[in-house]
Formats: sequence, structure tokens, C-alpha cells
Amino acid sequence: QLCINHANERLQQKFTKDLFKSVREEYMVEGIGLKNVKYDDNQDVLNLIESKMGLIDLLNEECLRPKGSDSGFVNKLYAIHQTTSTS
Repeated sequence: QLCINHANERLQQKFTKDLFKSVREEYMVEGIGLKNVKYDDNQDVLNLIESKMGLIDLLNEECLRPKGSDSGFVNKLYAIHQTTSTS
């Protein structure tokens, strides 16, 4: 499920950037004024999953430990990300 969610977040980011970029370029070519369009950016979610010490790295690390466990994984996540998730 984590891999599916990760793929969906990556695809959503690509779709959003491509869509807004292509529309902006099309409007510029046609000489149509366009205000800056704000949209939700999911980069924070991708950083949480992909970054060094992110979900994937910590899960891999816990899986390689001889006595790795679900609770060990969750404790590491909480310890590392509790202070950085309030941005």
C-alpha cells in the first residue's frame, strides 16, 4: 500500500506541474493574461516518503535488523519526524 500511495503522490505531482505549466505556456503564446494560480503542492508528502531517513529508508533499515519490528519502525518514525512535521 505504501508503494501504491507513493506512486499516486508522484503521479499527482507530475500531473499538477505539467497541467499548470502547459496551460501557462499556452496562455503566454496566445497573449492571454493569467494570474498566478495557486495549487496544493504535495512535495512535503514526497519528502516524507523519499528523503534520507524518510519512510522508505527507515522501513528498509528496520527490515534488515535481525529483530526488527513494527513497533521499532513506528518508534523511529516518531522520534525522527515529530519535530519536522510541523512546518
